[in-house]
Amino acid sequence: MLYSLLYALRDQASVLNVTRYITFRTAVATLTALFLVLLLGPWMIERLRRLQIGQHIRDTGPEGHHVKAGTPTMGGVLILIGILVPTLLWADLTNTNVLIVVCSTVAFGAIGFADDYISTVKKQSLGLRPRQKLAAQFAVGLAVGLTVYWLAQVAPDQYSTRLVFPFFKNFVPDLGWLYVVFAVLLLTLSSNAVNLTDGLDGLAIGATLVAAVAFTGLAYVSSHFVVSEYLDLIHRPEAGELTVFCGAMVGASMGFLWWNCYPAQVFMGDVGSLSLGGALGTVAILIKQELLLFLVGGLFMLEAFSVILQVGSFRLTGKRIFRMSPLHHHFELIGWKEPQIIIRFWIVAVMFALFSLTTLKLR
Repeated sequence: MLYSLLYALRDQASVLNVTRYITFRTAVATLTALFLVLLLGPWMIERLRRLQIGQHIRDTGPEGHHVKAGTPTMGGVLILIGILVPTLLWADLTNTNVLIVVCSTVAFGAIGFADDYISTVKKQSLGLRPRQKLAAQFAVGLAVGLTVYWLAQVAPDQYSTRLVFPFFKNFVPDLGWLYVVFAVLLLTLSSNAVNLTDGLDGLAIGATLVAAVAFTGLAYVSSHFVVSEYLDLIHRPEAGELTVFCGAMVGASMGFLWWNCYPAQVFMGDVGSLSLGGALGTVAILIKQELLLFLVGGLFMLEAFSVILQVGSFRLTGKRIFRMSPLHHHFELIGWKEPQIIIRFWIVAVMFALFSLTTLKLR
C-alpha cells in the first residue's frame, strides 16, 4: 500500500524513485518488522498475562520444563503482525506470489491460533485433535498446490510444476498434477517440522531467522536474470517481490527472538510455528527451490525425522532410538544445558543454510 502510494509520487519527488528497488524495500521491510515487534512486544506480553494465556507443560516432557508453566504463549500473533504489516506496506500487492504466500501464512497461522485458543483459553485438553490439525494443514497445502498447478497451466512462462534437484542441473522432472500432492506433503512437513522444533527458548525462532535470511537471498537471485543464469537457476522475475516478504520474516524473527530468548518472556505457540513453517514452505515452492528447503531448514527436518524414527522404532521393535523426541529433548536428558543446546543447534542451522547455498553453483 505504502509502496504504491510513494512510487506514484516519484515524479513530484524524485527521491521516491528509490522505492522501485526491491533491495531498498526489503531493507525497509526488515527494519519495519524488527521495530514493530520490539515496540509491540511488552504490550503483547502483558496482554497475554492479563488474559491468563499461559503455556501448558505436558507431564511427559522433561521435568525441567515445568518451571515454564504459565509463561505467556500465542506470541506468534506478534510474529504474524511483524511479517504481514511490512509486507502489506512495502511489497507490490498486485503480485500473485505475494498474495499466495500471505494467504498461506495467514491460513496456517489460523490453524495454530485455533489449536492454541482451544488448549489455553478454552482449557480443552491439548487443543485440536491431531487428525483435525492434519486435515486443516492438508487443506491449506491443497489450496496452494492447486493454485500453483493452475497458474502453471495458464502462465507456463511464469509458473512450473517441475522440480529442481540440487547437484543435478539436467534432471528437472515435471510432476504434472502430482505436483499438487507434492505441495501438500511439503507444506504439511514444513509447518509441523517448525512446530516440533519449538521446544526450547529461542530455538525455533533462531533457526527460522537463519532460514529466512537464506530464502531472502534465494528469492532475490532467482528474480535477477544475470545471477540466476550464472547459477543455473530457473529465472523467476515475478518472484522478486517475495524478497520483501522474506525480509519482513527476518525482521520479525529478530524482534521476536528478543523476547523469546532464554529465559523466554513469551512463547510463539502453534500460531507462530505453523505459520512460519507454512511461510517457508510456500516461499520454497514459489521460487522453485522446493527440495532445497530440506537443506535450508535442515535443523527442522532433523527434529521432525527424529520424531518419525522414534515412533516408528517403538511401534516396530518396542525400543526407542532417542531418550526422548524431538531431538533437542534427547540432548536435555543426556545432560546438556538448555542454552548449550540452543546455541549449538543454531550453529547446525547456519551450517545447513550455508551448505544449501553452495549447491547453487555445484549443479
